[in-house]
Amino acid sequence: MGSAKNKSDASRKARIEEMRRAERARERRNRIFTIAASVVVVSGLVVGGVFLLRAQSSKADSNKADKQDDKVKTTGRLVAGEDGEKVWKGTLGRTHVTTTVKYPTEPPVGGDHLRAWMNCNGDVYTKAVDNMNAVHSLEHGAVWVTYTSKAAKADVEALAAKVGQTPYTLMSPDEKQKDPIMLTAWGVQRTVTGADDPNVDRFFEKYVQGEQTPEKGATCTGGLSE
Repeated sequence: MGSAKNKSDASRKARIEEMRRAERARERRNRIFTIAASVVVVSGLVVGGVFLLRAQSSKADSNKADKQDDKVKTTGRLVAGEDGEKVWKGTLGRTHVTTTVKYPTEPPVGGDHLRAWMNCNGDVYTKAVDNMNAVHSLEHGAVWVTYTSKAAKADVEALAAKVGQTPYTLMSPDEKQKDPIMLTAWGVQRTVTGADDPNVDRFFEKYVQGEQTPEKGATCTGGLSE
C-alpha cells in the first residue's frame, strides 16, 4: 500500500511540475510577444511621426510659396515687337486660385491659375481646355499651340505631329482667339501663318523650358488630361 501511495504521489508531483514548466514557458512566450509588439508599435509611431512632420513641412513650404505668390499681382499688357512677337510688359500673378480668372488676352500668357495643370508632355487635345489649367502648364515651361476652325487641316495635323514629339508642349482648339494659329509661352505669344512658318521652330527652340519659365524643371505629367 505504502509503495503504491508513494508512486501516486510521485506521479502527481511530476504532473504538477510539468504543468508549472508549461506555464513558465507560456509566460516567457507572452513576454517575448509583448516586447516584440511594443517594439513594432513604437517603431510605427516613430515612422508615422517622421512622415507627419515631413508632410506638415511640405504643406508649410507649399503654403509659404503660395503666400509669396499672393504678393505678385498681374499688371501691365502684351506689347508687340517689330518681329511680330508679343511680350508681356509688367508682372504676371502666379497665385493658385479656386475662383474664375478673367485674363486680358486670349489665349492667356500667364497669371493666376488653378492648382492643377494640363498635361503638357506633347499632349494634343481635340477639345478646348480650361485656360486656368493651361496657364499652369505655361508656368512649368510649356509651349501651347492653339488654333481655330479657320486653320487649314494640313497645318493642324502637322503641328499636332510636332507637338506629339516635343515634351513640354500641348495643343488645343480655341475659337475665342483672334488668329487661326497662335503659339503661347509664359509671358510671350505670337501668331504664325502655318505649320511651315519658320517662326514655329524658333518659338519652340526658344521657349520650350526657356528662360521665361517661372518653374523650370517642374513636371508636365501627372496633371489633367482630356
